Amino acid sequence: MTKPDPKRSSMALITGRPSNAAEEQVINSPATPTKPKSAKQVSRENLSRRNTETEVFDDGTNTFFWRAHTVTVLFILTCVLVYVTLLEETPQDTTYNTKRGIVASILVFLCFGVTQAKDGPFTRPHPAYWRFWLCVSVVYELFLIFVLFQTVHDGRQFMKSIDPKLGVPLPERDYGGNCLIYDPGNTTDPWHNIWDKMDGFVPAHFLGWYIKTLVIRDWWMCMIISVMFEFLEYSLEHQLPNFSECWWDHWIMDVLVCNGLGIYAGMKTLGWLSMKPYQWQGLWNIPTYKYDTYLLALCFMFVHKVVPDVLFT
Repeated sequence: MTKPDPKRSSMALITGRPSNAAEEQVINSPATPTKPKSAKQVSRENLSRRNTETEVFDDGTNTFFWRAHTVTVLFILTCVLVYVTLLEETPQDTTYNTKRGIVASILVFLCFGVTQAKDGPFTRPHPAYWRFWLCVSVVYELFLIFVLFQTVHDGRQFMKSIDPKLGVPLPERDYGGNCLIYDPGNTTDPWHNIWDKMDGFVPAHFLGWYIKTLVIRDWWMCMIISVMFEFLEYSLEHQLPNFSECWWDHWIMDVLVCNGLGIYAGMKTLGWLSMKPYQWQGLWNIPTYKYDTYLLALCFMFVHKVVPDVLFT
């Protein structure tokens, strides 16, 4: 029996070619079947992979900024509370104490959330930045839930306690009075109806949909949402008179001009920045997204119907 040539074997390993017929037969033989992994093993591997992907690795230059500093935050908060409790003289103004107590409670909750909340999918500029805004959104949601359980009068009085200028009905403007695009009866300026509609909402529509397009990154989805907003304004004309607009104000000035130009500029900006556009149409092929979108639409209608009614009507 001849011994295999070590040089030929090493060359075969380097070049990937068999050194003789026996080695070629071994390589071409079917691989040994492996035992399929169980569902528990697959789930453990997926969990380990996700934990590894979400970890933030430090190169040694920004170690201080990537630590939670829970002990430091706890020490600072304790010192502040001890100072307020033992050293500071408590004012006798009930309204002032109430406001300061609410603000202090919110700040303590934000400090807790920034140091203890779970990281989200975003890591730029820093995970603590997104944890902070998560806690702010939670505080805002709790505020809306509190206002939801109040009467209109109590809700306005509560808003006045925050700022005396709040809690009063806002001046409404009717945009649907005269819907003539060209008014021949006005010899001074027959186009006065168009100029009357040019107010602060025009740049607000443009800039709003420009930013929305940068987030959604799909002109089809942006146009659908833009059109649905106009139908939403139709449904709320009985509550907010400024939603009563002319047909050309709805579909020409808002959808085509302001929103359309904002969406167009947003898509051009995405192309200039070489950012990947999204295709939201494929989500409708997933059955769960249809029901989730239905629930989101119900919540959207609920917020736009109840909150303005409580605060401003």
